[in-house]
Amino acid sequence: MFVDIAKIKIKAGNGGNGAVAFHREKYVASGGPDGGDGGRGGNIVFRVNTNLSTLADFRYKKSYKAKNGEDGRGSHCNGKKGEDLYIDVPYGTLIREVESGTLMADMSSNEEFIAAHGGKGGWGNVHFATPTRQTPRFAKNGMPGEDWEVQLELKLLADVGLLGFPNVGKSTLISVVSQAKPNIGNYHFTTITPVLGVVSMGEGSSFVMADIPGLIEGAADGVGLGHDFLRHVERCRMLVHIVDVAGSEGRDPIADFEAINAELVKFNPEMAKLPQIVAGNKSDLATPEQIDRFRSYVEDLGLPYFSICAPIAEGTQELINAVAAKLATLPPIKRYEAEEIPLEFYEKKKNTGFTVRREDDVFIVEAEWLIPILAKTDMDDYESLQYLQRVIVSSGIEEELLRQGITEGDTVSIYDLEFEFVP
Repeated sequence: MFVDIAKIKIKAGNGGNGAVAFHREKYVASGGPDGGDGGRGGNIVFRVNTNLSTLADFRYKKSYKAKNGEDGRGSHCNGKKGEDLYIDVPYGTLIREVESGTLMADMSSNEEFIAAHGGKGGWGNVHFATPTRQTPRFAKNGMPGEDWEVQLELKLLADVGLLGFPNVGKSTLISVVSQAKPNIGNYHFTTITPVLGVVSMGEGSSFVMADIPGLIEGAADGVGLGHDFLRHVERCRMLVHIVDVAGSEGRDPIADFEAINAELVKFNPEMAKLPQIVAGNKSDLATPEQIDRFRSYVEDLGLPYFSICAPIAEGTQELINAVAAKLATLPPIKRYEAEEIPLEFYEKKKNTGFTVRREDDVFIVEAEWLIPILAKTDMDDYESLQYLQRVIVSSGIEEELLRQGITEGDTVSIYDLEFEFVP
């Protein structure tokens, strides 16, 4: 089954907790703190698998969680890092954060993408020893790993998209000019999944052609199968529009051509601007008058026209040569730029709560929603620090610190950030 959209939840591993421990050795009266740090949580990592062509693996498994880091131990022993979890997707998969709609990554290369970072391990009590606090009996908990709900959307990576009504010969053409073997039948919607074929133009030269099924009038509004598959045309560098020039099913080839192009405009106006080459198929069934009428119409639009009979490969080589020549003048396949999730998105989550606990003169603040804001805060930039301060005040954290008796000069510890409190 061809599946090109899936929604899943991913959760990176939590960092391990730091240890509270003290050195114990014979004849050593007071060895001091030696609690180790917790291990970092495992990441969620997406990678491309060339053996995959759909997102069908995500139909039933909807949740993915990486391993947590191990807790620290005594004798300065740090916890083991959590194992990363790898998720395989096909080429051309877009990863989008659901709530904000942010595009996190376009998996159109062999580069791996860390979608959710594991939480940092907590500090053991050895880090909190000072000349005035020689036996700290507290440590830090590990930071939680990032978690997201993401939508995976497959947009095929093809140089050329084949357009046209059902049963005009798209599958036949791609089977003739490439090694692809689509189902071919003399009835509508024989092809119900996109088919990719590699067209070889000689040693070291080739391009990828995609047969986009199910396009009929109304496809952009969800009629037929076309609405589901129009997204796969968006990456194409150019289009080959195949029309039944003989009108063998009682339709007018000019009306068919205009209807398909209208669907492109409705779905995405940018797609209608892609270069097109028009192929009049089933020329063996057409009269010279039918061929001349359609050819004149297409050429008046300024588009190249080729008359073909796909089943016997008549005219197909000339068509493919023209496609290859046009591709040589076009930019590469479209890649989408990843976006940053805006800070305001994280701040909206500040009402999900926080905790403040006091350990001697250290006030430890924990709030999962604050972690990405801390990660994006530039400690050397005044405006960035001012933004962080406003968040701490507006969330009620400062009010809670004052309620618990914090005074000027006490230490505030927020995960891996520590500073002296100044009212």
